[in-house]
Amino acid sequence: MEAEEGRVRAIVSLGSNIEPRVEYLSRAVDALAAFPETKLVAASGVVETEPVDVPPEFAAMKFMNQVAVFETALSAREFSKRMHAVEDSLGRQRTVRNGPRTIDIDLVDFGGMVSDDPELTLPHPRARMRDFVMGPLAELGLADCLGCSGDSGAANAPGKER
Repeated sequence: MEAEEGRVRAIVSLGSNIEPRVEYLSRAVDALAAFPETKLVAASGVVETEPVDVPPEFAAMKFMNQVAVFETALSAREFSKRMHAVEDSLGRQRTVRNGPRTIDIDLVDFGGMVSDDPELTLPHPRARMRDFVMGPLAELGLADCLGCSGDSGAANAPGKER
């Protein structure tokens, strides 16, 4: 399904490895859906995954992950800026690289936009290498849509609307 006129599809990956993990995911999705001129179109189920690229002392801290799809009239930069504010509001601390986190929100795709800007690289450069992104994307029928125009199917994924 195409995004409404004047809106683009934003695909977001979320993860948490600090309890209450599922609550952090839910609160983050709700906060993203509350952005101005933004609506939640679909959300994958929540999956528990092994951590990737974390320091050894945190290797036992499994993640809960989810993908959510939004339609928004915000720019990619504004959406990203607000995403980081949601992380901050949910207690995200960046003290240890790839350390434990209450919430991690990544903008995976934004209406097919391609950007090499270090502040906003799109589509997400490591998304295709991460099962915790690709599995939920496949569940929503979007595994082949990174960098696409945003014209296909999450809104039509059965039973995935919130």
